[in-house]
Amino acid sequence: MKIVLFALNGSYSHTNLAVRAIGVSLQKAGNEVVIVEKNLKDTRLSVLETLVSQKADVYGFSVYIWNAKEMFSFASELKTLLPNALTVFGGPEVSFEDESFFPSHPEADVILAGEGEEAFVSLVRCFENGTLRKPCVIMAKPYSRFTESGIYYDEIGEAPHGLVYYESVRGCPFSCAYCLSSRAQGIRAKSAEKALADLLAFERFTDIRTVKLVDRTFNFDRERAKKIWRALSEDIYTKEYHFEVSAALLDEESFEILARVPKGKFRLEIGVQSTNPETVRAVSRALDTEKTLQALERLHEKKNLHIHADLIAGLPYEGYACFGKSFDDVYGKGNVLQLGILKLLRGSRMRREAELYGIVYSPNPPYRVLRTKELSFEALMRLERMDGLNDRFSNSGKFEYTFPYLPKICGSPFGFFDGLCDFAEERFACTEIARLPQTEAFRLLWEYAQMINRTKKPLPLEEIRQRLSLDFLLGETRRLPAFLHTETVSAEEKYRALSSVEAKYRPACETVRFPWLSERIAIVDRVRKTVDFFDGM
Repeated sequence: MKIVLFALNGSYSHTNLAVRAIGVSLQKAGNEVVIVEKNLKDTRLSVLETLVSQKADVYGFSVYIWNAKEMFSFASELKTLLPNALTVFGGPEVSFEDESFFPSHPEADVILAGEGEEAFVSLVRCFENGTLRKPCVIMAKPYSRFTESGIYYDEIGEAPHGLVYYESVRGCPFSCAYCLSSRAQGIRAKSAEKALADLLAFERFTDIRTVKLVDRTFNFDRERAKKIWRALSEDIYTKEYHFEVSAALLDEESFEILARVPKGKFRLEIGVQSTNPETVRAVSRALDTEKTLQALERLHEKKNLHIHADLIAGLPYEGYACFGKSFDDVYGKGNVLQLGILKLLRGSRMRREAELYGIVYSPNPPYRVLRTKELSFEALMRLERMDGLNDRFSNSGKFEYTFPYLPKICGSPFGFFDGLCDFAEERFACTEIARLPQTEAFRLLWEYAQMINRTKKPLPLEEIRQRLSLDFLLGETRRLPAFLHTETVSAEEKYRALSSVEAKYRPACETVRFPWLSERIAIVDRVRKTVDFFDGM
């Protein structure tokens, strides 16, 4: 039996773990398995041609909120061209459907809900012997051999590159109302020894940059997590490792271990979502907010870890000002602050309770919230624009010396970005900050700081100018723009000013990713080459 498992990823750098896990099981059962992995940017006819050319007996579609529309369309066209092929849909976007799904989706023969490693094998066997009833929904049981499984990438498919996924835990100890992990019963975890052996297997792939562990709460078992973190800190493990963790579960020994991790090796993703107690209770988020914020700050201050913190807008009882407080509470305590709009996923408790909380959401994937009792559609759109500004200036890492410094000295980081939304639109007619050229982005920040200084509160403008200048020199090959120059002074004062700037920023410079900046001669040479900057000092 020939089987094609089709994955449609968000980008070329991503890979699909599910099709590999199922593919290995099908392969071991004696089937011919082909992994077809494309991304949303691939031309649609070229993708369809690849699928059709395989002339397979069974096609499995891995369906998520970001690719559902495209997957249904591909399956429909495939069914037209290969009417005798069995089409199987799996993945979180279809796992909560019932028989009512099929009349509107005649391209689907089977929905496989749940963990597919064993169930897909049984399904194919039934198809072979003619006992499979179509269409049907198959509710799969949890995979009994998960804790013995490996990394899959070394058993099937093309050699991986860029970012790969690894799963050492299934299930989650928490029951957050907006998350599908709350539907899983119990937790199944590979031992620390097994997980470390699996992670070591990735070393054979030289093109892998990052291994992202998809475990929902990696450190649910503190001792297991600490054992893995200690080992991964050693030189034998050379990749970058991404973990989703609960900061509130970290104990003193965890902090000590993480403080010794080589710089750039660990990325920690920490879901805060909201710091409003009423909101946290409504979504059943077991979170000690104060402990989480303290842990965030403590982890970030060591500068050896990349810290990613999450907030969700659109949750119950959180209006614009209330969300602003959550933003202020978290801002600056990590390298990245991700501001997401709530999505009401199929199967989640939050979706079932939407009416109770006055939540209106799109009927189309990804089921984004459009309005709540506390937040209008206009307010949510404004938050999305603020997220774009925060991404461009704070999260990008291209303004390291200006952010988070500038928003924090303005008092409220949320207030800073809120005002910047209006200023960008009025001054630069810019609603999409991603389209603003980099030099103009620096101009926007400098003029906005001057406006705040004139109309709202005094700011240290000279320090802001110096920080912006340093960020520009570090990130751009062009000469420093005229709007960041100061008045011309004597040659002696130029060198004195240069030494002053270096003395002020050198301790920080030695910790960033520009090692040539750590020696004075390098920064002097860099500034000398930037004639406009040198003449303007």
